[in-house]
Amino acid sequence: MLLVLVGLIAVVAATGAWIYRDIPASELERQYATEPSKFITVDGVRFHYRDEGQGPVVVLIHANWANMLDWEPWVAALKDDYRVIRFDMTGFGLTGPDPTGDYSVSRTVELLHDLTLALGLESFTLTGASLGGTIGMHYSVAHPGRVERLVLVSPGALNPGVRGRTTPAGLPRRVDLLTIYTPRAIPRAILEGAFGDPTRVSEALVTRWHDFMLREGNRAAQIARQRQYISGDIDDLISRIEVPVFIMVGQLNKQVPVALADELVTLLVASPKVDLTVYPTAGHQLVQEIGPKTALDMRQYLDSWKTVN
Repeated sequence: MLLVLVGLIAVVAATGAWIYRDIPASELERQYATEPSKFITVDGVRFHYRDEGQGPVVVLIHANWANMLDWEPWVAALKDDYRVIRFDMTGFGLTGPDPTGDYSVSRTVELLHDLTLALGLESFTLTGASLGGTIGMHYSVAHPGRVERLVLVSPGALNPGVRGRTTPAGLPRRVDLLTIYTPRAIPRAILEGAFGDPTRVSEALVTRWHDFMLREGNRAAQIARQRQYISGDIDDLISRIEVPVFIMVGQLNKQVPVALADELVTLLVASPKVDLTVYPTAGHQLVQEIGPKTALDMRQYLDSWKTVN
């Protein structure tokens, strides 16, 4: 009986590993790398990006677990008067893993800088969602002359679980099972837990997130990023941001309570202008949950600077 049980467990494990095996990059590129997708190799990384529209430049950095295609409502709202550039960070979407295995904040900021140089950008409005916002904060301080404005969507830098850490938060080894067994229920749970209204999570969004999780190398890369993440003295970093900042946050954000956005405003002592918009019915994933509304607010924000200038 024991041998039969062991055999059944082995069959189940093998079946799960086959069903949730890595999807070849070429297969996903045929499906998702449609016009106007492009690829460019920067410092050994083959970035998937899109560059659309003409005018003042806006660079979009997606959130953890997300991908650049989530920004579609924003691009639609901006590209008639702005040049909008978005990309998949290493370990996400179609970009895939970093050959160096380095997913630290410093490496991510360095890659962002090298990518903007490769695309010929001199100055731009930098927008980041969640983790992307943290990257944007670091970049703004490291390269202040290149960032005109900083837009933070659901910024999570002050989350108590990571704030001020000088060593990475420990992840149990069982998390590594996700590299071989990642059912569709995983991205669904992440999305539903991060929406103010879970019924807004569409099947198409779950499918896209799941597909990109299964892209060859992405799952191991995403876990490595979590294990390498160090926020450092984020309070001091925020106090040194010298550009105008626009913050968007959902009132129903369970990951990063809206009170932290108020605290973020008080920490931005060097910024000449700070704007904050709170969305009463939305959660953490604002771009995915209420993309058209946040896109409209972004458009109005950018247009207001045209009037000022």
